Amino acid sequence: MGNYFEAAVERAIEKMQENLGDELTVDDLARAAMFSKFHFTRVFQRVTGVTPGRFLSALRVQHAKGLLLSTSMNVADISVRVGYNSIGTFSSRFTRSVGMPPTAYRRCGGVVRSLQANPVETDRAAGMVSGSISTGSSVYLDTVFVGLFRSRIPEGLPVRCTIEQGSGGFLLDKVPDGDWYLLCNGLGRTPASRAADGPARFVGYQGPLRIRDGNLIDVKLHLEPARKLDPPLLVALPEPTPPADGHQFAALTDMSQVSFAA
Repeated sequence: MGNYFEAAVERAIEKMQENLGDELTVDDLARAAMFSKFHFTRVFQRVTGVTPGRFLSALRVQHAKGLLLSTSMNVADISVRVGYNSIGTFSSRFTRSVGMPPTAYRRCGGVVRSLQANPVETDRAAGMVSGSISTGSSVYLDTVFVGLFRSRIPEGLPVRCTIEQGSGGFLLDKVPDGDWYLLCNGLGRTPASRAADGPARFVGYQGPLRIRDGNLIDVKLHLEPARKLDPPLLVALPEPTPPADGHQFAALTDMSQVSFAA
């Protein structure tokens, strides 16, 4: 039954991807999924962790990021292409999601020098989130981003974050009180990977994790190949570090642009 619901949600996501510049309603998406409107919204959120509206908004920002880097279209035209009638609304949404305005994102080629956590302060004792990252035995993980966000969609500045090399342990300290989503995005390859395909994206998440009065939470994150059902990574990241074994990944500007694993 789970596969049935996932297939229905995938149909709705395909509808979004094919019509990013159009005004899509919940009715339109529900018809694509072949569900009633009210049943569809519940199923979509259960499968993806977010509402259809938030998922659609994230896809629009993700596509805008690609257009900024791969075309010479101006920001106004891009905003219309991804479904925004107001360039101001688009720019605000993009900045809030990615961490910088569209023009700055294009200017830096989608690569930030460093990723700073959101300066959230707390008067109470800060908590910690620690854990381990693993994946399939045949997968080689290279750059791995781990961050705590306010929602299931990794957008805006994380409250705390780290970038690791390969699988293993991680620690996020000085975590303020709150309910946070731990989101992990890794770049990896398998023995069957072809150099021309570039790295594949692997993802994992847990949450919400409740930090109160300096408690410690320990988690185990097992990364799986990214699927169409996973919300896109919107925050801009630093350029990945080349693997130690000398194998060079293709130059990447943004993990959200990495191809899905087969």
